[in-house]
Amino acid sequence: MLKQHLQFKLSQKLSPQQIQLMKLIQLPTQAFEQRLKQELEENPALESGKEESSTLDDDFGDNYEEEMDHETVATDDINIDEYLSDDEVPDYRTKANNYSSDDEEKNVPYAAGISFNQYLLNQLNTVYLSDEEWAIAEFLVGSVDESGYIRRPLADIMDDLAFTQNIYVEEETIKKVLAIVQELDPPGVGARSLDECLVIQLERKEPTPSVELAIDILQKSFEHFTKKHYKQLLQKHDITEEQLRDAISEIEKLNPKPGGSYSGSNRIVEHVVPDFSIRIVDGELELTLNGRNAPELHVSREYSNMLAGYKNAKDKSKSQKDAVMFIKQKLDAAKWFIDAIRQRQQTLYITMNAIMQYQKEYFLTGDERNLRPMILKDIADAIDMDVSTVSRVANSKYVDTPYGTKLIKEYFSESMKNEQGEDVSTKEIKKILETVIGEEDKRKPLTDDKLAKILKEKGYPIARRTVAKYREQSGLPVARLRKQI
Repeated sequence: MLKQHLQFKLSQKLSPQQIQLMKLIQLPTQAFEQRLKQELEENPALESGKEESSTLDDDFGDNYEEEMDHETVATDDINIDEYLSDDEVPDYRTKANNYSSDDEEKNVPYAAGISFNQYLLNQLNTVYLSDEEWAIAEFLVGSVDESGYIRRPLADIMDDLAFTQNIYVEEETIKKVLAIVQELDPPGVGARSLDECLVIQLERKEPTPSVELAIDILQKSFEHFTKKHYKQLLQKHDITEEQLRDAISEIEKLNPKPGGSYSGSNRIVEHVVPDFSIRIVDGELELTLNGRNAPELHVSREYSNMLAGYKNAKDKSKSQKDAVMFIKQKLDAAKWFIDAIRQRQQTLYITMNAIMQYQKEYFLTGDERNLRPMILKDIADAIDMDVSTVSRVANSKYVDTPYGTKLIKEYFSESMKNEQGEDVSTKEIKKILETVIGEEDKRKPLTDDKLAKILKEKGYPIARRTVAKYREQSGLPVARLRKQI
């Protein structure tokens, strides 16, 4: 039996231009400036700054097709990502009153500096070493990571010296040179473990009873110390609580990552440029988009004139037709890019404004307990945009507020119901949890079970495992590790 049926399938396919627009929306301010610079360099038909608008005749596109005598142009030769056909080439002025001029913004130069390893080698130049010791010391310095540690076993380093440097020495010789490296600054550099790093720093200090006790604890009872087994420490070292408290105070002043404190290290430092600014003016919220997101762009008059010149020319050779196709392609690409930037600005402003209005009470007070539960769909529905568009804005943009500069996605949170059946933000619960932990008796910190009971008494009935999840998300350790003597 032969069966025949008809199947309909609805699918949506984004055009290359829509994909490029989504990528533009996702870019934060600094990355957007780089993308803008790249486009200006690659497309001579696109120019920045103010200039009188230049337009083509509306009928030029139609006349152009007729002038080509129906010759076909291979679409493979056209960059589809940049080409978008329109009938006219407008000049957009993309600045508006809701964009901040950022007149006070300054570009701060940063010193290039030297690498952390070079900094250590420069210090070695002041130490008298034999040729062999210098080669070993140089190899050890090269093994120091960005935190200031030498993580590799000395036996492995001994093998590497033999195979790569043709230096055959015993492990004891390497230990002697390592001791010299560990005398370099910053204190603690060249350590092979955390306890060794802390001991090296303590040995540079004035030998007070507290410092000597701290060294003894780290060398003999490091595991008890890290797990805060204070009773075992008191018994093992036969000391009072006050003596233990003073010793721990000395340890807490030390730097567990000595390499990280060196300003000339090769670590990448991210400089956040806020994409938006929210200010309170006469009791009302005022939103501005960073002016660096609103450049003034226009289509090149010179390129527009080239097309006009071709239109008026009597003789049109094949080479001229090829050239004018290239020009029209670049003009269309420039026109699309200008329009895409305008759409980017509108999307950013509309999205952030919706978020600001949704969280108005928080932005007016700065109290995180006033943050409403808010998911991407809430904002997407409010501005009639796709959830993915809101996500691109929230995940990569920063907003400068009276309470600090924050990533926008931090204002989003799930909801749960309190005992009154009201929806409350999980951020509100986390804030209360942090407050409760902050006010606890550190000699007897609250377990997750006790925290769950306290939250329930405050009207937030959540399970112990949920308390543990929120505590971990807030970067708070378990009760045992919060204990203080």
